Amino acid sequence: MSTGSMAPPDLATRRAPGLGGFNLTVLKLEIRRLLRNRRTVLFTMVLPVFFFLAFGLNSSYAFQSAGPTAHGNVSAEIMISLALYGAVLATTAGGAMVSIERAAGWSRQLRLTPLSPAAYIVIKMLTAMVLGLSSLTAVYVVGGITGKPTMPAYLWVVTALCVWIGSLVFAAYGLFMGYLLPTENVMQILSFTLVLFAFAGGVFIPLSQFPKLFQEIAQYTPLYGLNYLVHAPLLGSGVHLAWVANAVIWLAIFAGGATWRLRQDTARV
Repeated sequence: MSTGSMAPPDLATRRAPGLGGFNLTVLKLEIRRLLRNRRTVLFTMVLPVFFFLAFGLNSSYAFQSAGPTAHGNVSAEIMISLALYGAVLATTAGGAMVSIERAAGWSRQLRLTPLSPAAYIVIKMLTAMVLGLSSLTAVYVVGGITGKPTMPAYLWVVTALCVWIGSLVFAAYGLFMGYLLPTENVMQILSFTLVLFAFAGGVFIPLSQFPKLFQEIAQYTPLYGLNYLVHAPLLGSGVHLAWVANAVIWLAIFAGGATWRLRQDTARV
């Protein structure tokens, strides 16, 4: 009996999937898996809201104008700052969860799939962005309920989009650190570094209140450009190319580092 019809297809004639194996099915599964981690979801939503309620509603300064050319008050400025911190915290945490997969050997299993390291990094970053959206939405909703932040309606949308898109930088940061650091230490280290980045970038305290040397160094830190970019629509200060360059360069560094570390993991025997 001839078995030619039952022969496996010639692997040389099979085409690799487009976009490095990126597809919406994998993205949906990753998002569902992330949202099942309720402790992380609640933590990244509650902490920035708590900070906003603690610092953004003080009547001694909340209703003051955010600046001479600003389109809103100080409470709105603080709300944007804490939404940025919350989104950054959330996307970093979402990205860093790959450390658990790495410890379980999941990265090595990727060698058996057509999914390229770059496509996998993009999927993970987009997944972390969902968590970031949840965090910033919580801050904005609470801000709207309190009625203290004031700015034109369109700026609520514009500033929220700026925060969300900007947090992509830290989705890449979380992935890079998740592949670089030991699983048992990753979140402790990341939480500490995010606080440092927030202070250095002027998220918690305006950089104008720090010494000149500190202000010079701050321009090269990861949150510096993002902080100024997300506040620019409210403050009416325009956009400086240095801010954009800061954000883009750090995104390239973190995403490149994450891709490099993933390749190292998948290359192990």
